Amino acid sequence: MKFDPANQIQDLRHFGEFGDVNPSVTDSATFTFMQAKTMVDTFQGEADGCFLYSRHWNPSNKYLADAMAAMEGTEAGWVTGSGMGAITSAILQLVSCGDHIVSSVTTYGGTFAFLSNYLKKFNIAVSFVDITDLSAVEAAIRPETRLIYTETMTNPLLQISDIPGLSAMANRHGIKLVVDNTFTPMIVSPARLGAHVVVYSLTKFVNGKNDCVAGAICSTNEFINSLIDVNHGTAMLLGPVLDPFRSSSILKNLHTLHIRMKQHSYNAAYLAEKFTASGIRTIYPGLPSHPGHDLLKSMMNPQFGFGGMIAIDLGTAEKASALMEDMELNDVGYLAVSLGYFKTLFSNSGKSTSSEVPEDIQRRMGLSEGLVRYSVGLDNDIERSWMKIADSLRKVGLLKD
Repeated sequence: MKFDPANQIQDLRHFGEFGDVNPSVTDSATFTFMQAKTMVDTFQGEADGCFLYSRHWNPSNKYLADAMAAMEGTEAGWVTGSGMGAITSAILQLVSCGDHIVSSVTTYGGTFAFLSNYLKKFNIAVSFVDITDLSAVEAAIRPETRLIYTETMTNPLLQISDIPGLSAMANRHGIKLVVDNTFTPMIVSPARLGAHVVVYSLTKFVNGKNDCVAGAICSTNEFINSLIDVNHGTAMLLGPVLDPFRSSSILKNLHTLHIRMKQHSYNAAYLAEKFTASGIRTIYPGLPSHPGHDLLKSMMNPQFGFGGMIAIDLGTAEKASALMEDMELNDVGYLAVSLGYFKTLFSNSGKSTSSEVPEDIQRRMGLSEGLVRYSVGLDNDIERSWMKIADSLRKVGLLKD
């Protein structure tokens, strides 16, 4: 039977303490035991169904972690207090002093800064490559390389990573492939394509409301157990814990993700076609002209579309600013970072979410100073929204009547 991430979530049986249709929120940092031996067994991970302390496990967090694992088709999951908490914990669990990482040069700015700047203190080297060039990726691998890191759809240039190809390469070299799937939940299932570890910022599409920050790591039982080992686990010892109230609210929102992704994708495809027809350079993987279009089609769960992210290139930061300011006044959406919200968000990536990337590297990767990244919202009448965008384009001289 074909894998469907929405069905995986639909089939979960998560009841509350008194038969609630929503799982109970466990508002407790510590848990009691009637027998001392049970506490010892729980501390050693040998008492299934028992909880000790909420940095280790909290029932509310486990509900969400299990749901994320079901959606991804992995054996297990773990949730964190932010997307960066998930990314950094997963990477640090896989590397030690003197190791090496191969990463896509086009990646979220916070991730780039962690890889390029922070890991230096541990003498961990990182080679940044064009992730769409498999020969360049393979050429960058060294004897001390421990992992390849990429995003399914890269931020902000929306390149498409060849997950099966990268997985085969990682397996040949005995290393791990870590994939950030934040832009493409449900659309792509990286673990099903060979990724060893999948990470998320749940803040974005998965939660969909921009009312919290959270992250997730999905992988094998072996890897998740290593992450939360009380003596050596990165997630356990660094403590990036998610609040159980937030876990509960994200879990509820997860059940509508399939509906939202379809609408995000529908609206983004509509706007991408309109931008293209208007002569504006448009990057959207759903367009047949996109270099990764066929690759994404070969990997995706097609019922969810090509995603809600678009980038347009206006050439200069000044033009980008003028357009964004007018669109906000014209109620197109908000000039704001982040993505996956029910309203459209737009920002000039080089000056915001990719600002940690030095300008010379931005240019080398092809990031124009005039790039505007759109996270397209859930607008009910996307034609009306386009008319507002077109009006703003005309006001700033980017579209002729």
